[in-house]
Amino acid sequence: MLKEGDTAPKIQLQTDSGEPFDLDAVRGKKVVLFFYPKASTPGCTVEACEFRDTFKKFEKKGVLVLGISKDTPKAQTAFKQNQRLPYTLLCDIDKKVADDYGVWKEKNMYGKKVMGIERTTFVIDERGKIQKIFSKVKPAGHAAEVLAAL
Repeated sequence: MLKEGDTAPKIQLQTDSGEPFDLDAVRGKKVVLFFYPKASTPGCTVEACEFRDTFKKFEKKGVLVLGISKDTPKAQTAFKQNQRLPYTLLCDIDKKVADDYGVWKEKNMYGKKVMGIERTTFVIDERGKIQKIFSKVKPAGHAAEVLAAL
């Protein structure tokens, strides 16, 4: 289980635009990495749009915002376009990064046990260390909560 102060696990994934992304390439920048279960679903849309609406404030602080789910680039692109999201979405199709970050978990959906991403946000500092972890996130108000913690 990851904890604050740990080195953030490596991330090498495809972005919503099909480009490769490597977390090491953005070392020197603070990163807000928010894991969400599924693009274009109600809670995920609320969370993503709140990050959209506060994006300029994150930018002013020099913070890179990244959303990540197990969706395909096609699904992520549609989500990004439909919601006018100004930040990069990462495609963790094989769920390896979600597993590395400890957010791929058994969940209870309508009384049924299923595996899925537990909504979690990591603040990663300029040295690649986990500065803050927000677990079991509630979508409404979360972006403001992260901004206040920065």
